[in-house]
Amino acid sequence: MIGYIRGTVTAIFEDSCFIEAGGIGYRVYISEKDRDALSLQQEERLITYLAVREDALTLYGFLSQEAYDLFLLLLSVSKIGPKVAMGVLSAVRPAEFGLAVRNKDLGVLTKLPGIGKKTAERLLLELKDKIGSFAGEDTAGIAPSVSAASGAAAEAVAALCSLGYRPAEVEPVVQSLAVAIDDTASLIGAALRELGRMRT
Repeated sequence: MIGYIRGTVTAIFEDSCFIEAGGIGYRVYISEKDRDALSLQQEERLITYLAVREDALTLYGFLSQEAYDLFLLLLSVSKIGPKVAMGVLSAVRPAEFGLAVRNKDLGVLTKLPGIGKKTAERLLLELKDKIGSFAGEDTAGIAPSVSAASGAAAEAVAALCSLGYRPAEVEPVVQSLAVAIDDTASLIGAALRELGRMRT
C-alpha cells in the first residue's frame, strides 16, 4: 500500500490533483480544504489511502495526519464510503466534526454533504466511543460560521476556549447549564459565573 507521496503538484482539479514523483504523475483525490491549500509547481507531501474495488484503484490524499485519521474513522461506519468521507472533510475540520459528534448535534451532521438523518444517527451511535482526539484538546480555532451552526452549547464552548479556558474544563459546565439555557449569550454568561466560582 502507498503510505504517502512526496512530489510536485502539476495540476489541480475540482476534486483531485496530479502529483509528479519519480517521473510518474499520480492522480490523488483530495478534499476541498486541501485543494485550496495546494499551489501549482510546489512540492507537497500527501498521506495516502488506496481504495481497491473490482473496477478501480483510487488514491485519496491528505495534507494532515488528523484528516487521514478521520477519513479512516468515517470509513469504519457502516454504509459510509470514501466519497462521503471526503465530502465531510471538505465541509468541516476534524475538530469541528468531533465536537458535533461529542455534542450529539444532528443539526450540524445533517448539513454535511451526503449525510442524512439516518446516517447522522448512525455516526453518533458508532463513533461515540471512538471520536476521542477529534473532539478534544483544541476547539479554540473553530470557525464562527461552523460554531454558530452547531448549537448554543458548542458555540459557548468555542467562545470560552477562545478566552483561554480548556475544553475539558468548560464542557461539563456548559453541558450542565445547557439543559435549562438555550441562548448562547446567556449560556456563556452563566458559564463564566460558574467557572469564576470554581476558581475561587
